[in-house]
Amino acid sequence: MRYRRLGRSGLKLSALSFGAWVTFGTRVGRGGARELVAAAWDHGINFFDNAEVYAHGEAERVMGDAIADLRLPRDGFCVSSKVRFGSVRDPRPTQAGLSRKHVRDACDDALRRLRVDYLDLYFCHRPDPDTPIEETVSAMDDLIRQGKVLYWGTSEWSPAEIREAFRVAQAHHLHAPTMEQPQYNLLHRDRVELAYAPLYAEFGLGTTIWSPLASGLLTGKYNDGVPGDSRLGQPGDEALRRSVIGGPGEGRLDKVRRFCAIAEELGVAPAPLAIAWCLSNPHVSTVLLGASRPQQLLQNLDALALSERFDDSVWRRLEAATS
Repeated sequence: MRYRRLGRSGLKLSALSFGAWVTFGTRVGRGGARELVAAAWDHGINFFDNAEVYAHGEAERVMGDAIADLRLPRDGFCVSSKVRFGSVRDPRPTQAGLSRKHVRDACDDALRRLRVDYLDLYFCHRPDPDTPIEETVSAMDDLIRQGKVLYWGTSEWSPAEIREAFRVAQAHHLHAPTMEQPQYNLLHRDRVELAYAPLYAEFGLGTTIWSPLASGLLTGKYNDGVPGDSRLGQPGDEALRRSVIGGPGEGRLDKVRRFCAIAEELGVAPAPLAIAWCLSNPHVSTVLLGASRPQQLLQNLDALALSERFDDSVWRRLEAATS
């Protein structure tokens, strides 16, 4: 494993990390989670990502139980949560959003579910137009001063919103955000590479990127249709299927097929190659991996070797094929 600083901070995260989204608490229970966390830990992963809304809080309970069962040393790993959407199915007004009240309540709930005394990273999980940014920045600063959070950040905020958070923090001597958690993959590049470009040098912003495989599209498993046992093949996920695969005029599957052809030519699996491409960006602090089986996770960890094996000429070929 290799480790990278989280932006300008002194915190070093594993270049590949592990997240609970869409698996823990739904497809993966306590036993399976323990196997996955153990495999991640044994291969040097030290950052485990979560959110209040994942499986309505159950993902955090499952992850917390797995970490406790394995007796991982608290000073050896980092764990995160995200606040915005609440952990109940139909939240009341004070059970969601980025108000001071919900930010505090959600943090306490996450600590309890994850079975830890503090969160290493705490994200504002999308903007909240109903709450002034000043209030949210102040609430996060309170949590840091109370020792409940070490670093706070944003997820899918616009550059203007992130700049405003830094302005408020600097004006009032509050803790500013350290990191942003955006989607980033070969099919979704503009925000990380263009929109956020000025923020890295100006503020030292770190990134913990999600969906490096574009919700599984870059594995190639949907090239010939949607398997019934796949994530996109589940009943009720029609909207997700449309958003991932795209419409007839978008050509997303054509791009993926070209990408997979290059992977085959190189003699490597598409998934770790797509992840290795993400690692080639120096502004990526860590790439979040998801898996429902240890075998999936171990294959994706091959991305570390591929990121050293291939050079810029390969990465540019992949970009050209998927543009």
